[in-house]
Amino acid sequence: MSILNVKNLGLMDYQESWQAMRTFTDKRDAETVDELWLVEHPPVFTQGQAGKPEHILNTSNIPIVETDRGGQVTYHGPGQLVAYPLLDLKRLKLGVRDLVTLLEQSVIELLQSYGIESSAKADAPGVYVDDKKIASLGLRVRRGCSYHGVAINVDMDLGPFLQINPCGYQGLEMIQIKDLVTDPDALSMNQLMDVYAKIIAERTSLTFNKAH
Repeated sequence: MSILNVKNLGLMDYQESWQAMRTFTDKRDAETVDELWLVEHPPVFTQGQAGKPEHILNTSNIPIVETDRGGQVTYHGPGQLVAYPLLDLKRLKLGVRDLVTLLEQSVIELLQSYGIESSAKADAPGVYVDDKKIASLGLRVRRGCSYHGVAINVDMDLGPFLQINPCGYQGLEMIQIKDLVTDPDALSMNQLMDVYAKIIAERTSLTFNKAH
């Protein structure tokens, strides 16, 4: 039976999780079970492989990490759900574009369960609510396996996004789940993570397994 081991890693340093993903991907073989890591990061800007420095408008005490994912600069901070699908794409018969679509549609489904209508854009990866971005996406595929993933704004300080052109788009406005639900106090990150992980498991036809 094909399993998806789901791990809630709590609040974890960005570089620590990045190195752990790379190590996991380098060491895995044809028998390695796929994993989904769910995490929040302390404040950090991350710059994609082809990232242009001019998209960082203001420097501050928030660190900037040059990373090996696709895409331009983005911000991570507490209150943002970051999901890292560590998947054997060859085994799942998924291309990179298929994975992008799968992740976007999984976020759309998650938001729908909270009564939020959202959509993807063909020319700009991620998920949007009325042209405001609610989820950002950046991936790396190595040896047929994926790492990095998707960041969903839940209940966070959106201020640092003003210090950058998010994902390389000037003036792109960011939005979060908290501002779109009728009862923001009822938002639970752990519950969101659970719902999202189950959607990913279903969409990859893998069996959800909560790993510790």
